[in-house]
Amino acid sequence: MQHLTIAVAGAGAISEFHLKGWQAQRAVTLAAICDTDRARAQAQADRFGIPAVFTDMAEMLAAVRPDAVDIITPVGSHAPLVRQAADLGVHVMCQKPMTPTVAEAEALIADVGERVRFMVHENYRFRPHYAELARRIHAGEVGRLRHARLTVRASSLLDYPGKVPFLLGRQPYLANFKRLLVFEVLIHHLDALRAILGEMTVTAARLDRMNPGLQGEDVALVQLESAEGALIQIDANISAPGHPPLPTDRLELLGEADTLIYDRDRITLLSQPDAVSLHDLTANYQACFTGAVTDFVEGLRTGRPFQTDRLDNLQTLRLMESIYRMAGVPI
Repeated sequence: MQHLTIAVAGAGAISEFHLKGWQAQRAVTLAAICDTDRARAQAQADRFGIPAVFTDMAEMLAAVRPDAVDIITPVGSHAPLVRQAADLGVHVMCQKPMTPTVAEAEALIADVGERVRFMVHENYRFRPHYAELARRIHAGEVGRLRHARLTVRASSLLDYPGKVPFLLGRQPYLANFKRLLVFEVLIHHLDALRAILGEMTVTAARLDRMNPGLQGEDVALVQLESAEGALIQIDANISAPGHPPLPTDRLELLGEADTLIYDRDRITLLSQPDAVSLHDLTANYQACFTGAVTDFVEGLRTGRPFQTDRLDNLQTLRLMESIYRMAGVPI
């Protein structure tokens, strides 16, 4: 599979970043794109030089017979589309969350089995700053990790009067999600924390809502414990007026030997305060999409496991669902 033919399902706002990730790959042909809104699919086809446009994924796969399909559609459509691809022997990369619930994910994974390779496009662990934190923690820079605290802030869902909040402007349907912050945003952070800290267990959770026009939560306080006994806290609010529209993160990693801090665009080891690692967050946003696509391509070519293989991602889904259960929210 040195040369790959790829089809894309979904031409919404986030597809731009997937398509740029595909364009960055060697020996890959973007053969077709589909969307229920043909004009939207055609616009992305024109922009990225994709020769064929469809409004139905089954028709697209039958006509193009790609090696793999990148599914970038709303979460409720993921399971049937993944099954369609698997039935035709087409490998799958699917946007997160894999499915709305763990039970549905388990059923999907069982149905697909080993017929095709199946990766979830969960990209935060591919963000260069989070990848650097994982490398440095695994290299033992702070010694045995005892405590971690992640703070997430954004005005994504609530802004100053007269302004349309960024995330609601881009994805207005999110206002009707009954599970919102944890399901849509913190699921990324949970996966990144797993890559840095290993497996975790939720020990407490409380959810709240600042924007009364939302169905779901926009505030979360979560406590977890790692398999190695580290205490972990997540303090997130994405309806915080005055904060940037995209979430900004601060992660403290406190070990027995040192403390490593990531704050917005910089990483600092407190024993070496002048040795700051700076990151371009705008570049890193695209880099994580490209990194996830690259991992999928290299996994197909070499046979090695995907970092966010469907079985690995199932662990992230279980954490997400555990938070809702701990907070008393029905699944």
